[in-house]
Amino acid sequence: MKESILKVKRGMDKSLLVLSLLMLLLTVLVILYQVFSRQVLGTSPAWTEALSRVLFVWVGFLGIAYGFKAKLHIGVSIFVKQLPVSWQNGLEFFSKLLVITLGGILLYYGTTYTVLMWNSNIAGLGIPSSFLYAVLPITGFYVLLNGIELLFTKGMHQEYGMDEGRA
Repeated sequence: MKESILKVKRGMDKSLLVLSLLMLLLTVLVILYQVFSRQVLGTSPAWTEALSRVLFVWVGFLGIAYGFKAKLHIGVSIFVKQLPVSWQNGLEFFSKLLVITLGGILLYYGTTYTVLMWNSNIAGLGIPSSFLYAVLPITGFYVLLNGIELLFTKGMHQEYGMDEGRA
């Protein structure tokens, strides 16, 4: 049972990463096309700017979700490390609960906002604004899922330090 859950989770994580990379690539291609059109053809289509903005938002939010999974988010631990170990453990647990809360808020309110925005369109694209805001509940789901996973792991952030022998 545990192995099948982990297998599904790994598949979801890989899908998130692949989707993020594809959207980043598409963003670069759209911007290159926009620059080419403006410089060479003398005019750039209106949809390129709107689409690049939507893709940029999606890449950013999916990056947030992946960052929580990979423990890449910023943590200021200089003050926490000065505290007794029992306080450090308590603050770490509290931080994990905050991550789960953030994921839940993004999931709930992102879903609500996505549904509310169905009747308005993105200027230049002519598609519902919900396509822009749909990234909020998706990010919330991943942050919530990864926050729950964090509860069962030690540490909240990747630890970076000097390797021995390196100056």
